[in-house]
Amino acid sequence: MQKKHLYLILYPNHSLIASQLEPADFAQHYAQGSTGFLGSNILFVEVDPDFRNDYFHIDAAYEELKPHEDGRAKATKYISNYRTLEHMDFEALCNMYYCNALGDYIELKPGELDPSFRGDEMRIFLDINPTKMVALTKYNFMEYGKFITDSDSFIGAPVMLYTQINFYIDDFLNEFASNTFIALNIPGIHPSRLRDAIIEVRKSPKKINKGLSLDCPFDKISYKNLRRGFMFTSRDKNKFYPLVPLDDVEKDFFKLWKPM
Repeated sequence: MQKKHLYLILYPNHSLIASQLEPADFAQHYAQGSTGFLGSNILFVEVDPDFRNDYFHIDAAYEELKPHEDGRAKATKYISNYRTLEHMDFEALCNMYYCNALGDYIELKPGELDPSFRGDEMRIFLDINPTKMVALTKYNFMEYGKFITDSDSFIGAPVMLYTQINFYIDDFLNEFASNTFIALNIPGIHPSRLRDAIIEVRKSPKKINKGLSLDCPFDKISYKNLRRGFMFTSRDKNKFYPLVPLDDVEKDFFKLWKPM
């Protein structure tokens, strides 16, 4: 009897899916194996198959999760495409998979946030799910999560997934001063616009955040340009997935590392 799996797609769409495929096979199928080819980076997390929430009709999906007539495993049985993260229990979230458009992947495991990381004056965060945005902020990694899930916030949501760009303010300003055409690792944002945003936040002590983009170009950002990891956050809970160091990515996930 084939196993039942639950997968929560975090990017590029917001779906809870039942499947008979193991994570590596699911990554390959979702990226390239179906008629709905995405051509994008994909981020998903495996969910405990025993997880239940009245919002989702999981048992009904399991009943329809049967192999094809030729014996092939049933790859995807969609359960929901709307408000999925909001109705998820963080404790049911298992390993996360960061995949490229070819279906090559890195497996990320839950862990602790290292507080010893270099603390900059400002940081750049990507809101990935359910809203998508790029923000410049004075908040640190944990503070930003509290801000973006505040019930009084008009740009966040009750539950959010976000990550940080590997970016250093002073390094950027020094390079920009000598080369105004400096290449950014954040697609869609002009260097001069970022420079102006930094100056604006610096000149306004009460200004904590500055939106840089109303979209999240996650599929155009290389894994090597991410920092720390991925954070699921709500007002009272957090679940963190630290990045696998690049040396370990090369050793353990060479297919994804090679074209990086």
